[in-house]
Amino acid sequence: MGIFNIMNTSASGLTAERLRMDVIADNIANAQSTRTENGGPYRRKMVVFQENKKDFIVPMNLSKKDKKNMEGGVKVSQIIEDKSPFNYIYDPNHPDANENGYVAMPNVNTVKEMVDMITATRAYEANTTIITNAKGMANSALQIGK
Repeated sequence: MGIFNIMNTSASGLTAERLRMDVIADNIANAQSTRTENGGPYRRKMVVFQENKKDFIVPMNLSKKDKKNMEGGVKVSQIIEDKSPFNYIYDPNHPDANENGYVAMPNVNTVKEMVDMITATRAYEANTTIITNAKGMANSALQIGK
């Protein structure tokens, strides 16, 4: 695997983890939203990753074997809604309360979202470290020729 393949693979991880962090931030921001455009409370969203079969840049003069070795990375295949049940709290004065006084609250657990945010941040940091190290190796290789 070449140095640019490493950088492209890590760059795909950076992009995917950034989107994951955006979705998590959206979940946290809507943790108390009882009314959405679709009606009803906000549903937690989750990011689904998939192996990236194509790389960002594939030079034209590579053999089939070399092109196959360039495959790698990750991409976001979809953003799905969590189908777990809503949380209900008793608040008869709330405008969205049902006839029994219960309000359907989003199925967002803030603690779980914070743990997911930390893991996404760590994955993002790992990918930036890989890119930094690959850049350092490339600079060291160029210094050999001097």
